[in-house]
Amino acid sequence: MNNPQIEIQLIAAVVAIACAIPGVFLVLRKMALISDAISHAILPGIVIGFFITQDLNSPILILLAALTGVITVVLVEIIQKTKLVKEDTAIGLVFPALFSIGVILIAKNANDVHLDVDAVLLGELAFAPFDRLLISGMDMGPKSLWVMGVILIMTLALLVMFFKELKVSTFDTGLSSALGFSPIILHYGLMSVSSITVVGAFDAVGAILVVALMIAPAATAYLLTSDLKKMLGLSIGIGVFAAIAGYWLAHILDTSISGSMTTVLGLVFLLVYLFAPSKGLLSVLYRQKQQRIEVSLITFLLHLTNHSEENERHINHLNEHINWQKVRSKNVLNLALKNNMITIENKVVSLTNKGQEFTDLAIEYIITNRDENIEHMKDDFFLFRG
Repeated sequence: MNNPQIEIQLIAAVVAIACAIPGVFLVLRKMALISDAISHAILPGIVIGFFITQDLNSPILILLAALTGVITVVLVEIIQKTKLVKEDTAIGLVFPALFSIGVILIAKNANDVHLDVDAVLLGELAFAPFDRLLISGMDMGPKSLWVMGVILIMTLALLVMFFKELKVSTFDTGLSSALGFSPIILHYGLMSVSSITVVGAFDAVGAILVVALMIAPAATAYLLTSDLKKMLGLSIGIGVFAAIAGYWLAHILDTSISGSMTTVLGLVFLLVYLFAPSKGLLSVLYRQKQQRIEVSLITFLLHLTNHSEENERHINHLNEHINWQKVRSKNVLNLALKNNMITIENKVVSLTNKGQEFTDLAIEYIITNRDENIEHMKDDFFLFRG
């Protein structure tokens, strides 16, 4: 593995970590689309910064682009607060307008400058190691690595300093205000950090991969845990894994590095979406199936409680009168027998003492939603798990 290969993977990993941290809070605040809006809307800021400095490497470009990102958020907020349109609609109105302004400025005033739209949208990690930072003639390494390294350190420092405030304002803005944390300041602070991260990253990896690294790891981690610290750690880990694995996939297939990394992110999310222990699609479908069976069990036990006649408690009654299919009837009976709630004699079903107690507690729980007396049942029955 040669030096450029190491540098490409290192840049990708640093970008992944820097994007994952604000990405977690954007996903939790249901503002995932804003990252895409910022990544496109900063274009006029870059163009205006170039007109002022005539230098594509000037830090003023980053500052003006980040400012444009914050302006994007402000405009979205202003439109949304009118209550005439929802947030996603406001985003869809603002960022195409700002992006179009940037495209027009490039087309009219920067045709002879290497400031093309394709580079802004796509980026190319393979070229990042060739853009070196030179200080007094000394090669300090890839410029992108230094830029993203500084942004990452700044982001980590802010996260440590304001973690409690960000956590409270993300989950409960009312409590945040009561505790003296200004949700507005924290909101625009987060947006500023997101804007700076996007601006610093897209020169190396492109806006498409920036959005993918900011949202996909956070969305994947959200399906795996409800703990904020664990979600941050998982998001960082998933982002770094996708960056490294994506590079080697591109190396093997001889294709786009950014495209391969985004593909790996998509595949990881798909696997988690399907197989996550509690929030995965298969787990949810299984839980829904169990809940349907258990609701049927409650219905059956209530029927037994309310009828003492043998013909009403006959096994065939499930099919004939309650109108259940044989498979459903068998599942309900097996669940009741497994939990020692019924006995069957000559195909006549009777409640056991445990079955009667369970029925009474279930009725009480359904009516009051108080679970003090059913803690011992929660491991066995989905019905009581909420």
